Amino acid sequence: MPQNARPLHEPGGGSGRIILIRHGKPALPTELRTGHHGFRRYIDDYEASGLDPESLPPAEIRDLVAELGVLFTSGRKRAHESARALGGNAQIVADALFDEAPLASPHIPLLRMNVPKWAVVARILWHAGYHPEIENPKAARTRAKNAADILVARAREDGAVALIAHGYFNFLIGRELTRRGLHQTGTHRAKYWNAVVYRKT
Repeated sequence: MPQNARPLHEPGGGSGRIILIRHGKPALPTELRTGHHGFRRYIDDYEASGLDPESLPPAEIRDLVAELGVLFTSGRKRAHESARALGGNAQIVADALFDEAPLASPHIPLLRMNVPKWAVVARILWHAGYHPEIENPKAARTRAKNAADILVARAREDGAVALIAHGYFNFLIGRELTRRGLHQTGTHRAKYWNAVVYRKT
């Protein structure tokens, strides 16, 4: 069976687990077709948005975090509300350290696309050097290393820890965890409530 096809929740797999979960669907349309000015406004609206009340966490995701005492989350409303939607009695610890790596709307006149495509273009350009007045890739990678330090320490202390945050920043943290020798189960995807588990082999 391929590695990524393994179940996320495995018996006896609690020791040293780090669970990275993307937030649920934000409470705003995601298929809007717009130009670069509209995408700039959309970025602001997205960052301020909370969780869509109809975007409920799958049972498998709830099971992953059911016995945890603490859930880490970013400082963004959609991530914090997603952590609360998972239920249970876990303490929720919000920290801007776990915020998404930012995007800037590229100035491309006349072009109209839906916002997911704009996001892909903006991320590619961000890596290529277009990051006006926002965090650059090097700084984001450093932040991901610091985030990994916190998660590894907490997993060592508690046996397992979860972060409910953002798709791309979770990917950056995951890449750092892989460099540190942790084994990955699951795949980072642009899917709401997507979960990836890391553990020592």
